[in-house]
Amino acid sequence: MSAAERRRRRFGGFRGGPLEQAFQIYAPSAVYAVGLGAIMPAMAPAATAFGASLALAAASVTLVSIGSLVANAPAAWLASRAGERTTIIVSAWVGSLGALVTLAAVAGWLPVADHTGLGLLLAGLVIVGMAGAGFNLARQSYLAVAVPGSHRARAMSTLGGTIRIGMFAGPFLGAGLQTVMGLQGAFVVATAAMVLAAGMSFTIKDLPVPGTRPAGSSQPASPTAVPAPSATTGPGPRPTMRWLARRHRRVLLTAGIGVMCLSAARASRSAVIPLWATELGLSPAAASAVYGLTGLADLVMFYPSGFLMDRRGRRVVAVSCMAGLALGTALVPLTGSPWWFAAVAVVVGLGNGFGSGIVMTLGADYSPPEGRPQFLALWRQLSDVGMLTGPAVLSAVTGLAGLAFGIWAVAAIAAAGAVIFARSLPKGPGSVADLVAR
Repeated sequence: MSAAERRRRRFGGFRGGPLEQAFQIYAPSAVYAVGLGAIMPAMAPAATAFGASLALAAASVTLVSIGSLVANAPAAWLASRAGERTTIIVSAWVGSLGALVTLAAVAGWLPVADHTGLGLLLAGLVIVGMAGAGFNLARQSYLAVAVPGSHRARAMSTLGGTIRIGMFAGPFLGAGLQTVMGLQGAFVVATAAMVLAAGMSFTIKDLPVPGTRPAGSSQPASPTAVPAPSATTGPGPRPTMRWLARRHRRVLLTAGIGVMCLSAARASRSAVIPLWATELGLSPAAASAVYGLTGLADLVMFYPSGFLMDRRGRRVVAVSCMAGLALGTALVPLTGSPWWFAAVAVVVGLGNGFGSGIVMTLGADYSPPEGRPQFLALWRQLSDVGMLTGPAVLSAVTGLAGLAFGIWAVAAIAAAGAVIFARSLPKGPGSVADLVAR
C-alpha cells in the first residue's frame, strides 16, 4: 500500500490531499452548525418577547424543519444543474441572510410594530431552514462522490460529528454573548458563524467531471462514475423526483420508513428530556446539565459509529441505534430521581450518537449515480417528515393520556424503526449497494 493510500485511509478516504479536502467540507459544516446551535434555543424566547403566545412560540421551533421540507426539491434542482459546490455556497449565503433577518428583527433595527417584527423573525427562521436543505443535501451528495465506498460511513459519521460539535458549542457561545447583549447575542453569534461558514465554503473544490480521470493521471475513472453524455447522443433527460420515487419505491417504503422513525425519535428526544426534567421538579440549571450530558454522550459516539458501519455493516449500527433510543426513551418515565434520570438520559444520548451519520450513509448507499441529488432530496423529505411527526405524536398522546404515555409512544416508534431496519438492511460489511449486488 502506498503512502498516499495510507494517508487517504487514515483521513476518511478522501481522494487527493486528505487533510485539505477534509478541512474544505468539515470546517464549514462545523462553523455553520455553531450558528444553528446558537439560534435554536433562542427561537421560542425571541417569539415570546414579541408578545407571541406560548403555543405560537413553541411552534416557531418547527419552522426550521418546515423550511427544510419545502426546499428539498428546489435544492435538488440546483444541485443537479449547478453542482454541489455552488449549491453549498449559495445555501450558506442564503442561511446567512436568514440569520441576519432574525437579528434585525430581535435587535429592533427596523422601526416596525411588534407583530411585524415577529413576522420578520418567523420569516428569517424559515429562510434558515430552506438554506439548510441545500447545504445538507449538497454536502451529502459531495461526500457520496468524493469518498470511496469503503470509507463512506466514516466520512458521513464524521460529518455528523462536526454538526454535533457545532450544535453543542453554539448554545454556549450564544448564552455567553447574551450575558452582555441580551437575547440578540444569540442571533449575533448565529449570523457571524453562518457568514464565516459561507466564506469558508469558497475553499471547496469542484468535483471532477463524472467518467473522467485527472489530467496526467494513469488511474482509471471512478468505478462509480457515470459516463458523460456524448456530443452525438446529447444529454439524456434528467431523472425527476417522481420518476425516482416510483423506481425506488421499495427502498423508500422500507429503509426510508425506518429513517422516518429514526428522525421522529431524534426530534422528540429534544423535548422528552426537558419535559421529564420539569415533571421531576428539577431546576432549569439541573435540567440543562442533564441535557448537556446527553449531548456529550451523543457526541463521543460519532467516530465509533462510522468505523463499525464500514467494518461490520449498516444494519448492526442502525438496529443498535434504534434499540438504544427505544430502550432509553421507554425508561425515562420510570425514573423518579435525578440520578436515575441522568443515567437513562445518557443511554438515550449513546443510542442516538451510535447512529451518527446513518441517515446520510444509507442515503448515499441507495442513491443512483444518475439523479443522485433528486434521490437524496426524497431521502431528506422522509427524514424531515419524521422530524415533524415525532414531536406531533408526543404532543398529541401527551394531551390525551399524559406525558408518560406520550414518551412511551415515541419509544414505540423507535422500536418499530429497529424492526424495520433489521428486516430491510442486508447483513455484512460494505455499502448497501455492494451487498445488494453480491
